[in-house]
Amino acid sequence: MPKLAVTLLLDYMVVLHLFYKANECLHSHLNDQYALIRMDIYRFKTINKFCGRANGDKLLVHISDCFKKYESKDSVVGHLRADIFTLCTPYKTDQDLINIVNDIAKQIEVYPLPCKILPAFGICKSEFGMDISLLIDYANLALQTVKGRVFSCYAFYNETLRQQLLYEKKIENEIIPALNNHELEVYIQPKVNMRNEEIIGGEALLRWNHPLDGFLLPDQFIPVLEKSGYIVDVDKYVWEEVFRSLRQWIDNGYKVVPISLNVSRLHSYQTDFEQVLYGLAKKYNISHNLIQLELTESALTEHTDLVFKTLNNLQNNGFYISMDDFGSGYSSMNMLKDEPIDEIKIDRVFLTDISTQKSRIIIKHMISMMTELNINIIAEGIETPEQANFMLECGCYNAQGFLYHRPMPMTQFKKLLPRF
Repeated sequence: MPKLAVTLLLDYMVVLHLFYKANECLHSHLNDQYALIRMDIYRFKTINKFCGRANGDKLLVHISDCFKKYESKDSVVGHLRADIFTLCTPYKTDQDLINIVNDIAKQIEVYPLPCKILPAFGICKSEFGMDISLLIDYANLALQTVKGRVFSCYAFYNETLRQQLLYEKKIENEIIPALNNHELEVYIQPKVNMRNEEIIGGEALLRWNHPLDGFLLPDQFIPVLEKSGYIVDVDKYVWEEVFRSLRQWIDNGYKVVPISLNVSRLHSYQTDFEQVLYGLAKKYNISHNLIQLELTESALTEHTDLVFKTLNNLQNNGFYISMDDFGSGYSSMNMLKDEPIDEIKIDRVFLTDISTQKSRIIIKHMISMMTELNINIIAEGIETPEQANFMLECGCYNAQGFLYHRPMPMTQFKKLLPRF
């Protein structure tokens, strides 16, 4: 039998033995409280790469010893594979489990390696009749919520997490039928020139008119779609709705304005990203300068070379590139030096406290710098006349916010546009 097949068979037998012993332990202690602790090392492969496979193997032996410290006739330690270890143990209080986790984590973190070791633990408390495989799966779900974090290395699987996961699964299951049934509605929030309140553009946003749950706002489903990857399908749906509407408005004699499309960071993985936009522009005969592409700072900082190559191509072909939430991260300034940015949208957090001198100084000099760089500026989240007046004084003339317009259905936005 080939060596790999033998290894896989042995691993399978080890896991079977773990499941058998743990289930036997649970069933023979029905009156006791039990929990399953599952541990994983964040980016363990990088430890093997930078510290050597031999050192990685020694670390695993050390971790195994840390877990075996808690093995007894009433508890079972298991090694599922690679850097994944488990402990099925009785407990009296949650603090007992936390103490075990903290002790193992401390022993792992002080192990002498030049690489930073970040263990993550998921804890699932057993309920009557739960199988060990289910405990392991639930503990893994809890573990994934803290994996890679520095200041929080464990999480309990509980009702809150259960409901969150069920909700995320519900969104994932329902999004494609929702797209097919046109339950997702594109809204536009106008952009205005604050000096005369003329409409100069709009941003395409999304609302989900759910048949059972009612009207869902973006923050209720967009983060789930980002995690699952479905945001790519949703973005393309929004883009097509915008291109189609622009064509209809033009044909009906309206003087259209540029519309901003939000672009998820996940599009950096899509090889057809550019072609989708070119295809829609050709299909609906829409000039590229009527489309603005909004990317958040986080999207611009991931896969930088690929992203900026794509954006350069789009910009050179007439598309307008906007950085959303400018100033909310740490790399905005560096990216402005030589990257394809036509516009920045000043994050609303800067405008929430313009009463302080420091905030006013920061905004004033930020606008001055953008003006010198010949980058267009839009103030996001303008909600009060005080905010609008201050931005005008600083030389920022374009804005988006509730003071002027809330997001509205596309049919309502169309009525704000003049006719030729």
